[in-house]
Amino acid sequence: MSEPKTFAIRTFGCQMNEHDSERLAGLLVSEGMVEAQSDTSADVVIFNTCTIRENADLKLYSALGHLKAEKERRPEMQIAVGGCMAQKDRGEILERAAWVDVVFGTHNLAQAPALLRRAALEGPVVDVWDAPDPDTARDMAPALYAVRELPWAAWMTIQTGCDNTCAYCIVPSVRGGEISRPFDDLIAEGEMLAKSGVTEITVLGQNVNSYGRDITRRRPLFSDLLRALGEIEGIERIRFTSPHPKDLRPETIAAMAETPAVCPQLHLPLQSGSDRVLRMMRRGYSAKRYLERLASARAGIEDLHVTTDLIVGFPGETERDFNETLEVVAEADFDSAYTFIFSARAGTRAAEMTADFIDDEAIAGRFARLKDVLDRSALRHHEAREGLVEEVLVEGASRRNDQMLSGRTRQGKLIHFPLSDAVLRPGSLATVTVTHGAPYHLLGELVSVTRGPRHKVRLPLMSS
Repeated sequence: MSEPKTFAIRTFGCQMNEHDSERLAGLLVSEGMVEAQSDTSADVVIFNTCTIRENADLKLYSALGHLKAEKERRPEMQIAVGGCMAQKDRGEILERAAWVDVVFGTHNLAQAPALLRRAALEGPVVDVWDAPDPDTARDMAPALYAVRELPWAAWMTIQTGCDNTCAYCIVPSVRGGEISRPFDDLIAEGEMLAKSGVTEITVLGQNVNSYGRDITRRRPLFSDLLRALGEIEGIERIRFTSPHPKDLRPETIAAMAETPAVCPQLHLPLQSGSDRVLRMMRRGYSAKRYLERLASARAGIEDLHVTTDLIVGFPGETERDFNETLEVVAEADFDSAYTFIFSARAGTRAAEMTADFIDDEAIAGRFARLKDVLDRSALRHHEAREGLVEEVLVEGASRRNDQMLSGRTRQGKLIHFPLSDAVLRPGSLATVTVTHGAPYHLLGELVSVTRGPRHKVRLPLMSS
């Protein structure tokens, strides 16, 4: 009997790409394939790409270059490129890397195994769909079963695409307009995940607040979805990303506050604190409106952890604009933030604003000043938690110290605590006293083990 084919998947980009890669893995496993130990040993290597930032392009072509010699040594090896960059660049990928066998886009992920079989017979294949019929897209999504990296935690994509027109964003071009998955399908998926031992679900969408407005004439269904997922037995933690500030509704805040399983964690992208820059970005809100929505969320949800996204150096951003951003960031008092230097993406409105591009040296200075403000805020929040007892979902050994365990609090904060005599496997729940707050993590001491993992744990076979 021949050995099964092996595969490796390399993922660039966001959490939605991570989940798409899990679904790709599920498709390949259903074809009888098994995961390889490395890219260079795999029979099939798939790159699931991102195109939000320029360095994603550079990373892809560098990775493809490293595989060229291996492909020449093993011509039967197959290399595929999918995802957002494949959707955007299509034939250009083969022009720059002729040793690639398959290029597929964001809308035909489910066809990847068939395209690999076709390429083995016919040679290189480029098959990128434009946005599919919405009903077809909704029907396809539930059929893709994922191979998850963490058996106790799962992504759940509730919506693909985006109807907003942010000047810097390529997502609507590569993922199309908003398409919401059917409500009942999502609840059925949640129940299936719970039965398999999943206790934490992270809901994904480009703008989760608007979930359902394409399938019903009444108000968006997102708050209803949070409540319904929270009623599923076994699901203890629900997180979501990302909501758009202009669409954060009172009923969503109420659902977060009133549904015990929904974690007190809100990622609310600000991008800029300057109204002038926000208008150029086409964000649809002012700094004042953003702060009002944020204040409403904090007033309604106890012990809320708030994170954000910020872009430094958007074309035309003046020193005054940036100072306004610093003022708003200080007032917002974020727990943490993802900060980005503006990256022009071909096909976006901002990429055409070349006359207003900001000097790299000026951007670097602003970036450092912003980091100082954010770090002070993060440290203040973490020091304020010293002495509190937190519920922690254990993730495993710390990456930097194998004598420490790591986990996440309900607010999503990373906490490290020493190993003890207690048996704490990944997926367990524990209570931990916070002993020290640093800008990017907490330290603590184990108090007690609340429960063990609910997923099935494979025990190693013992030899006689």
